[in-house]
Amino acid sequence: MTDSILSKAATMEIPINSNGDTRTAEDDSLEQDLQQVMVSGPNLNETSIVSGGYGGAAEGIIPTSSIKDIRSKSRGITPSHSAASRIANQPGHYPAPSMHHSNSNPMMSEEATRGVAVEKFDSVKKWSINTYKCTKQMFSERFGRGTKTVDLELDAQIDVLKETKLKYERILRLARELTNHFYNMVQTQQALGDTFADLSQKSPELQDEFGYNAETQRLLCKNGETLLGAINFFVSSINTLVNKTMEDTLMTIKMYENARLEFDAYRADLEELSVGPRDAAAMVRIEMAQQQYQIHKDKYERLRSDVTIKIKFLEENKVKVMHKQLLLFHNAISAYFAGNQQQLEQTLRQFNVKLKPPGSDKPSWLEEQ
Repeated sequence: MTDSILSKAATMEIPINSNGDTRTAEDDSLEQDLQQVMVSGPNLNETSIVSGGYGGAAEGIIPTSSIKDIRSKSRGITPSHSAASRIANQPGHYPAPSMHHSNSNPMMSEEATRGVAVEKFDSVKKWSINTYKCTKQMFSERFGRGTKTVDLELDAQIDVLKETKLKYERILRLARELTNHFYNMVQTQQALGDTFADLSQKSPELQDEFGYNAETQRLLCKNGETLLGAINFFVSSINTLVNKTMEDTLMTIKMYENARLEFDAYRADLEELSVGPRDAAAMVRIEMAQQQYQIHKDKYERLRSDVTIKIKFLEENKVKVMHKQLLLFHNAISAYFAGNQQQLEQTLRQFNVKLKPPGSDKPSWLEEQ
């Protein structure tokens, strides 16, 4: 019985699908080829597909519309009723561009991306080499195995500048503390004067005594506000000198110190290559090291010149600014504690110090909303 079933299965040549339609082996092969083309190729209605691009022989170009016509015929459907024909016949339908046009922009984009990547790689490579050489030179100097380029005169000026900046920062900090304390004292004097004035009106038996003290506190408060204007001007000028002028020079000094380290690193590298073998490859490396050495030498000398000039101008500017500010501070403090209101106001006019009108620090009603 099993043999009869196998013999019947062997003689069956016409397969029957679920709908009862008969299909030949050629139809199955064509269906598989079409499925492979539709999966492998782009999903475009009018795109031309090169048959050799999917593993077959490159014998020509087969339009997809022809493939759909063949597929429709194999199922008993006329080309005019196929989906591609209905879409193509719709108004406003435009065929998709061919494949060789759509690939031009991606190729250009890929080349641009590759160029950017190569540029970034070269930049990182140069940075890594430079960092390695500078780190090696720094450790060699620290452990006493490497030589260091030293400019004794310039290094001494840099040390003096750094020490001077620390001292001026202390002056600035103390002057700000004085301003805060003195401001609180002036506010206390103003409140005390208002209280004396109020008691002068409510205490007839001590009206004169309270009145004298109220007037004195108001005068001290007015002179204190004038002195605060002078001290604030002093603090502002010292702050500009320390945190802008000196800081700018110190930034240039930092760049100079980094350039000195790079210069010594490439100098040591050139010296190391010079005592080695002199074959063709070594001569190429020596020539490249010589070029890098010259580049960093020029940079080091340029920044050294900049630092020398900036320190010179900074010293001149510091003397000029501090001469004016110290004279202002001395005259204002002396006039205030001597009770000489006229001399105090004259000092501020002499140094062009403008006082803010009362209430100018208070925000407007629009800002308070």
